[in-house]
Amino acid sequence: MEEAIRKFGAYMEYERNLSIQTRKNYLSDLKQFQSFIISSGQTSGKGGSVELQALDHLVIRAYLGSLYRKGLTKGTIARKVAALRSFFKYMLRKGVLAADPSNLIAAPRTERHIPAVLSVDDMFALVEAPPAVDVEGLRDQAIIELFYSAGIRLSELTGLNLGEIDFGQGLVKIRGKGRKERIVPVGEPALAALSRYLERRNELAANERVPDEEPPFFLSKRGKRISNRSVARIVDRVVKRSGINRKISPHTLRHTFATHMLDGGADLRSIQELLGHESLSTTQKYTSVSVSRLMEVYDKAHPKARGGR
Repeated sequence: MEEAIRKFGAYMEYERNLSIQTRKNYLSDLKQFQSFIISSGQTSGKGGSVELQALDHLVIRAYLGSLYRKGLTKGTIARKVAALRSFFKYMLRKGVLAADPSNLIAAPRTERHIPAVLSVDDMFALVEAPPAVDVEGLRDQAIIELFYSAGIRLSELTGLNLGEIDFGQGLVKIRGKGRKERIVPVGEPALAALSRYLERRNELAANERVPDEEPPFFLSKRGKRISNRSVARIVDRVVKRSGINRKISPHTLRHTFATHMLDGGADLRSIQELLGHESLSTTQKYTSVSVSRLMEVYDKAHPKARGGR
């Protein structure tokens, strides 16, 4: 199984073009499944190795039972089932397995959660929070502006390179999941913030010892490509300066972008293209946010809302 997982990792990277995070999660899930099999004594190979042909749906059910007992969420367990299904499907296609042991396994139904979003007032307070006067402050403001203006993912922002923003046309080239590229517009306030940062970006680049193959747009204070964790800390820092007094993540800004676009009259298909969603059903979750907003307004404004409904 060890060798099969390694080959599956290469398949996800070079044939499926899956994102780094998806590959990392799936490989971690498969390693966890392998560890469960070994620890539970259900091994049949030499030296305690796991033979794929010896696995059946009962082993998978026992593994899922252990996950439930650990208190993992349904969403996490569903992802682990998806990893196993993808892995066994690959092994079946390669002729390693004669049958897929995950066929008889049902993934748990995940709860649909309405995404957390900021109000327009809170979002304006965030983007208008006075930045620090140094280059890091300009970078932080540019990051917040770009999140809200383009609705991009965290990994898409950190993966942005120099030359991928067309300031003349107000467009940015994004490399999304599965290395798929798309072009999205950027508003004037965001372009202005990006320009101010870009004028002083070399102050951070001077700290870089080994240049990247492709120069990143956003740099850390050490002159390297900024990390996802660093961006999350930047968002926390700007939130504190803004005074909106709530905890938000970078993904909240993406949700906020989509919801405000929908509230402003944009159609779902356009929002789907802007967000880079493969399926329209993924984009439709934002309609629930808008409906909840309408009900909130109704309850506050209608004279008989509270007693009449």
